[in-house]
Amino acid sequence: MTRTLALITGASSGIGAAYARSLAGDCDFVLVARRADRLSDLAAELQAADAEVEVLPADLSKPEGLAVVTGRLATGDVRLLISNAGAGGYAPLIDVDLAEVDTSLTLNAIAPIQLVRAALPGMLAAGDGTIITVASLLAFSGGQTDPRMPHRTLYAAAKAATLAFTRTLAHELADTAIRTQVVCPGVVATEFNGGVGQQVPFAMSPEDVAAASLAGIELGETICAPGLEDATAAFDALLAAETGVLNGGNRPTPASRYQPVPR
Repeated sequence: MTRTLALITGASSGIGAAYARSLAGDCDFVLVARRADRLSDLAAELQAADAEVEVLPADLSKPEGLAVVTGRLATGDVRLLISNAGAGGYAPLIDVDLAEVDTSLTLNAIAPIQLVRAALPGMLAAGDGTIITVASLLAFSGGQTDPRMPHRTLYAAAKAATLAFTRTLAHELADTAIRTQVVCPGVVATEFNGGVGQQVPFAMSPEDVAAASLAGIELGETICAPGLEDATAAFDALLAAETGVLNGGNRPTPASRYQPVPR
């Protein structure tokens, strides 16, 4: 049996490690994360399940780390890209250092796009490939004012960009064999954001997130919201609202509320 080569970022723990364990029966791996020791531990576990594993320590928030991983993808043999690396950095924007703005957006928004761009030529040449990018339900939260939500200006902006990127890319690739998916989980019980999710009673396990995502790929879902029951109705309503804004706003004259008030 031919085994698929999967490159997983953020693979040292949480959702990334859960994907790797779920796929160990069918895939070989390139595992990417900052923590080489944790990657080595996971590699040994996967090798015990007869998977071949390459460990590639890299920090995707830094240009040199991103270059290492895009260079590996450019060799053209990866058929499953799971772009999972990310960081929260929850804080009011005024409290975020300018250098941290760049680091956060590089990791959470720019890196996923560059990884996909690097992987696509090999996938298209082979006529085979799957791209999964992990975002967040907070991608939809820009208009929400619930005080229980974290300060998330940068994080939500990055994840909303990832959501729009994947949805648009899916249309670009519709006539190819490449499958694309963006995963938008809610709170997950992982080490992310200092492990806060591990204390939340309604948090989903990383194993369930990975399982839902992989099932969603088989269902042809471009957006996978693991906890959302009636996803078709919700995303149809979202598309209808977007269409209304685009069609209604694309006019040659300003809307009536902007017209001069007669005196």
